[in-house]
Amino acid sequence: MLMPETWRTEHKLFPHQVAFTCPPFDYDAAPSDFLRMAPETVGVHGWMLHVPDYVHGLDQRQQNFGMLEDFVHLCARNGVDVAGQVGSNWVHASGLGVDGIRDHCARLSDTYGVEFHMAGYAMVEALRAMNVEKVALNAAYHWPEWWQGTVGFLKEAGFDVLWAGNFHDQGWFDSQEAVNDCRWVFDEELATKSFDYVAEQAPQADAYLINGMCNFRSGPNGQPQRPLHLTPMLEERLGKPVIGHDTALYWRMFKDLSLAPTSPQGQLLNSL
Repeated sequence: MLMPETWRTEHKLFPHQVAFTCPPFDYDAAPSDFLRMAPETVGVHGWMLHVPDYVHGLDQRQQNFGMLEDFVHLCARNGVDVAGQVGSNWVHASGLGVDGIRDHCARLSDTYGVEFHMAGYAMVEALRAMNVEKVALNAAYHWPEWWQGTVGFLKEAGFDVLWAGNFHDQGWFDSQEAVNDCRWVFDEELATKSFDYVAEQAPQADAYLINGMCNFRSGPNGQPQRPLHLTPMLEERLGKPVIGHDTALYWRMFKDLSLAPTSPQGQLLNSL
């Protein structure tokens, strides 16, 4: 006896169901972050990708790009309304370009009946929605090949990138290896120091961006937190919108759900 392939509304565990996937072998905070600020009608699932011998190479992401379709297919089989791909590098690693990524997301959404969004393209959509033209990028922990790919993607999308550089470029670490050794979790004070530095390099920017899914020990007892948690403080400090790939992805997914966070989360999410 086989289970039905489609879920009727009355069988869903939550009225609004979302799912996230992340780079292989990563424990990702997106499901927890999204659930904590969403209305009680929202349920969240996370799926870890598995790629043997994965070392975070951009070529490995391109080679395994098809796993995202597997993810969306599984989401459809489980009554998911909106699916999100965490991590900014997949869009430029794919080689599809800005329009190609837009069309790829639309194809998967149409094929499986699940709205699918990628963090890198969600950033483009968010900046366009906020009428932003000039940006500066806090590239955080991303090594040069990564953040330069993000800059190229933003420029292809029509944005003027006034300045970009990671924590090593900004002078907080002696080498990229020292940055990598932190495993993408950094001291709380680096959030303000790094954004102050970026703002000084590009005072004319309409918005300040942060790459990837960086974590700062700004939570209770030094618990790591994503840019999402720091956005209101940073925006008040800099006087400009501050947008991370995490907040851009959440914004795009909330839009499809016709919902908004239950608490203030900065200018982008507050616009919902």
